[in-house]
Amino acid sequence: MTTKPSLNTLLQDFEKDQSQRTLPEFGPGDTVVVNVKVKEGNRERVQAYEGVVIGIKNAGLNSAFTVRKISHGFGVERVFQSHSPTIESVEVKRRGKVRAGKLYYLRGLEGKKARIKEDLSAGAKAKNAKAAADLAAAAQAAEAAKAEAAAAAAAAE
Repeated sequence: MTTKPSLNTLLQDFEKDQSQRTLPEFGPGDTVVVNVKVKEGNRERVQAYEGVVIGIKNAGLNSAFTVRKISHGFGVERVFQSHSPTIESVEVKRRGKVRAGKLYYLRGLEGKKARIKEDLSAGAKAKNAKAAADLAAAAQAAEAAKAEAAAAAAAAE
């Protein structure tokens, strides 16, 4: 008699298959630029959204992070699903030195009080170097994929 796999095991296997995206390491307090695909009518473009990460929710395929920025004097927050196909890339601009996991207190602060100190420790520098290397590798892989697609298109003609 064979045992049926549990629903939990099936879900874990499914999530493992679906989670192909690798984002750079970042945490609360880090300033990031999220390049988002925006569809307007029949054309698609990439829009950059730069701000401070104020919270991260780690929940497998449902993982998300919240980015806050000040736009024209108003605080704007946007929640991004980590595994969403609309996210083209995430780039870490600077590392923030914070002690809390969720920075919701920034919502009540304005001006210089809402600034976050930059983390200049050795660990942050290593993460920045790793993030830069990851970004370069991703760009190189994208270029290789473009060249491969162009070669396939040329061969098809």
